[in-house]
Amino acid sequence: MTTVEQKSREHRFGSSPALSLGVEEELLLVDDARRLTPAAEDVIEAVGQDLKGWVSTEIFATQIELKTGICGDSGQALDELAHLRRVVAERGFAMIAAGLHPDDPEEPELVDSRRYEVVKEDLASLLTTPPCGLHVHVGMPDPETAVRVCNALRHHLPLLQALTANSPFRQGEDTGLASARAAVVASYPRFEMPRAFRDYEDFLRVADQLIAAAGVGDYTYLWWDLRPHPNLGTVEVRGMDVQTEVGDNAAIAALIQALAAKEIERPGEQPGLCREALEESYFQAGRHGLEARLMVDDETAAPAREVAARVLEEVRPYARRLHAAGPFERIERIVSGGNGADVQRRAHAKAGIEGLLGDLAARTLV
Repeated sequence: MTTVEQKSREHRFGSSPALSLGVEEELLLVDDARRLTPAAEDVIEAVGQDLKGWVSTEIFATQIELKTGICGDSGQALDELAHLRRVVAERGFAMIAAGLHPDDPEEPELVDSRRYEVVKEDLASLLTTPPCGLHVHVGMPDPETAVRVCNALRHHLPLLQALTANSPFRQGEDTGLASARAAVVASYPRFEMPRAFRDYEDFLRVADQLIAAAGVGDYTYLWWDLRPHPNLGTVEVRGMDVQTEVGDNAAIAALIQALAAKEIERPGEQPGLCREALEESYFQAGRHGLEARLMVDDETAAPAREVAARVLEEVRPYARRLHAAGPFERIERIVSGGNGADVQRRAHAKAGIEGLLGDLAARTLV
């Protein structure tokens, strides 16, 4: 067995409380004119050693990632993310939280990092603009539960996409998509919805083969829209636009946590939609947002808002148990008032691209 294969079989499932949360948000760095500025390494230097591991660079020099620790609930995650946004702002850096910069000139500057060398080699000219995602980790008690929950959460990816779509504009123009970020990352290798896995060994077999095929060092280069994360002992949901208001990121994390709690208690294997139908629903959600129709069973599609209402009602008892009733009220406001793409389009209709950029910058501040 090779070193890579051996490493892939080590895991930390059960090392943190089941259903604990970790949240990561990717943010854009902007100048006084609210255009992208390559200041990521300046941010890391400014926040200092105290926040090492909590604030990090990404492949683009115009982007940073903020990370919580292991949180018991979404309220703690909200507090930690809000604190990190405040610290970065107090050090003199302006940020925009959106899936894409609405008026990016697409002349990217990349961070000089050994980890990203393989990424640069792989993606080449595909690296045109920094896409900003929201990543939510939920602690799992053991590997088999992690795979079972991961399989089940695939069915909720279209709804999560519809709720979180927050990138309708690109290069100053409305793309017609609710999430243009989803279209950008779809051009990258290994950014996709994974298939269902029979068990943890099946996941490892697929991961080993894909690692070998891609010529990468480990499974963390498999950028699936959700995945078991053995190194952290979590299931990680990745396929979402970052939300402009930090409270919305925490609310989506609360929903994912409640969905995972429900799936942990669900007995036995459940029949599910085929991958092709899920992928089509996923595309429709990225295209139309909350106006999409999403598949709910083998023969039926329903409006995204109806699907959201049904899912929220099903998992509300789990949310109460997890102290997430308050965050669910934010999700209900998204369902009734529109997602980030809807809010961006309203701001643009009122004040043009400059007004939109100002609105995003203001709402990104805590």
